[in-house]
Amino acid sequence: MATTFLSKTFSGAGTRTKYTISVWVKRAAIGSTQCIFSAGTGANNYMEIAFNGADDRFYWHSYSNDGSNYDYNLSTTRRFRDPSAWMHIVCAFDSTQGTASNRQKIYINWVQETVFSTETYSGSYSDYAFNNILHEIGQAVGAGSRFFDGSMAHFHAIDGTTYAASTFAETDSTSGIWKPKTAPSVTYGTNGFFLKFENSG
Repeated sequence: MATTFLSKTFSGAGTRTKYTISVWVKRAAIGSTQCIFSAGTGANNYMEIAFNGADDRFYWHSYSNDGSNYDYNLSTTRRFRDPSAWMHIVCAFDSTQGTASNRQKIYINWVQETVFSTETYSGSYSDYAFNNILHEIGQAVGAGSRFFDGSMAHFHAIDGTTYAASTFAETDSTSGIWKPKTAPSVTYGTNGFFLKFENSG
């Protein structure tokens, strides 16, 4: 199991009601809970984007400050059990949307997920564990556990704007394979960033 992760706390807040995470992942193993990205202050206040180890579903949730319930919680019914395949994952958050189901959107390999085993959306104009707080790629924030085991590439964190999967990737005209866009047209915002992960540095 890999135990490598990246960690950063931003010095100032950006936009907390609107953001997008886009990343390509290739799992090295299944059967364990593996966190792709998380933000928060610890066990009772965090946001997490991860694969569930019990049946290898994908989930995105936020745990409340009092640790008693989820602020929002989306868990797919689809299962992801192929460690040989690259997947493109996009999570777009916009709590300013009037319709609850538009406040969080998950795209996996260009397809928006619409069927969930658990489906609870953010409150209107709510902000949770994102921006001006501890952020970690590759493990559950501050937990020293749920490490991601595999490879990542083209990690985009967008502060203040939501984008669809087609912003970051496209279908190859020859092979028909979904592939990353090398220079997507995006605005990263105050605390946004791009990590290509093209080498060990």
